[in-house]
Amino acid sequence: MDTWNILEYVAWALSAMFGVLMLIDLIRIDTTYDNELLISSREGEIEATAERHEI
Repeated sequence: MDTWNILEYVAWALSAMFGVLMLIDLIRIDTTYDNELLISSREGEIEATAERHEI
């Protein structure tokens, strides 16, 4: 097996790993936040709900 074949397998493995990480992130975000909040057009609304400062 030459170097290019090894690099090709490494690239495919990295691609699969990034795909799995994207799916995990998709599931985590989908279960954490409401869909209405995710498609809202107000900038910073997610941060505002996470940072509730009380005086």
